[in-house]
Amino acid sequence: MCRLIIARGRFDPAAVLDAALGMSTGVTALQDVPTRVHPNGWGAVWRREDGTLGALRDHRALAESPRSAELLDLRTDMLAVHVRHATLPEKSGPRFAHPLERLDDTGPWYFMHNGFLPTVHRRLGLSASAFDSAEYFDYLLPHGRFELDTELALERLADIPPGGTSGNSLLINPRRAYVVHWTPPTAPYQDYFTLRRLRLPEADVIASEVVPALAPADRWEALDPHTITDLPFTPRHARSAHRAA
Repeated sequence: MCRLIIARGRFDPAAVLDAALGMSTGVTALQDVPTRVHPNGWGAVWRREDGTLGALRDHRALAESPRSAELLDLRTDMLAVHVRHATLPEKSGPRFAHPLERLDDTGPWYFMHNGFLPTVHRRLGLSASAFDSAEYFDYLLPHGRFELDTELALERLADIPPGGTSGNSLLINPRRAYVVHWTPPTAPYQDYFTLRRLRLPEADVIASEVVPALAPADRWEALDPHTITDLPFTPRHARSAHRAA
């Protein structure tokens, strides 16, 4: 179980990092949640001024990581941060830190996941799961794709066998970010997995929790369930979302 935040537009990267720190330490957590503290690593993706992507990952908790200082003076119009609580203790350490990365002819692609999907490997024809987030990445975005087919992705999400929690995730390439908001209706802790959106005059923020330091609670709106929000990196930051039928 993890926490996510992505900001696009004109914003203060240090404020976004502080928001991620609050989520990682439980400062902004709801009272009735399965996990308040997220100590099993963190990572970030951002857009450089030339349009390329930068990324870092660390298996240490964000509060204990000296690498967080690398983000304080960023000049960027997109920053995404992931803080992690390993659902399975054995799935912690550098190998399991997010963002996951795919470097091929269609990339780079970066992936951050909040949830546990121990059955998704079956849709890849695998006999067992080695790392559910990596398997989910391959399932949601098959290799060789330059863009995410959002309608097909929603169909594939609905076809994941029961037994997991959430598929909330960020898929990021140099052209756009996709925010996947999908949790099976039978999963527990629906509020915990509800993403919230803050619309500012010059920026959009989507996060796993309301962050009062960024704006009062009544300014945050819950994303519609079972949607994928497309955030292209253009001067006007056009917005769109696709809903499952």
